[in-house]
Amino acid sequence: MARSPEPTRAALVSAAERLFASEGIDRVSLREINRASGARNAVALQYHFEDRGGIVRAVVRKHYPQVDAERHRLLDAYESAAERDVRRLGEALVLPSAAKLSDPDGGPEYLQISAELINRPRDPGSGAMAAAEEASEDATDSIHRWRALVEPYLGHDATRLHRRFTAIRFCALELGRRAASGPHRDDRLFISQLVDLVVALLLAPVSPTTAALADDRDRARRP
Repeated sequence: MARSPEPTRAALVSAAERLFASEGIDRVSLREINRASGARNAVALQYHFEDRGGIVRAVVRKHYPQVDAERHRLLDAYESAAERDVRRLGEALVLPSAAKLSDPDGGPEYLQISAELINRPRDPGSGAMAAAEEASEDATDSIHRWRALVEPYLGHDATRLHRRFTAIRFCALELGRRAASGPHRDDRLFISQLVDLVVALLLAPVSPTTAALADDRDRARRP
């Protein structure tokens, strides 16, 4: 009988999680991942995932569906509630990813990798960047839904200054930092304060100075 490829694939993904989280996505060679996984074949990673972008996608696909499903659940609860509370939207952004802090199967590593991906230069030719953007191109993704539900709380200036993306990036970077410094005995205070900060970031007023500078920018962009 042919041997199942799944144990080898899982070992490669786990090795990639550990090495990407500790060294950085671009600082780890595919050979190192192969060796750390214990794969017998020297080109096992290329066989199963083709290249660096492929293994990064595999790491994201291992964890993100769970995050996405939980965020949809929280957004369902928000929409069915009698009263609208923006803090519940802050929780819907933070809590699904924060649950990965206590996931022993690569959760903290995934958070560190996500933080790096979201903070990378926007290089369309990067396989790792393509992996990070893959979910964002799906119209059913929970982040699209979250952005739509947050929009009514934002003024025109906050919207054009991309406050929602800033909140998403801030959340990812803080969770990555927490994951890298752990494990911690109790993450509840950290998570609750992160929700508070996300909400504050979304609702903070835009100063007249910032609004005027945004006007200047927008005028300079017009043909």
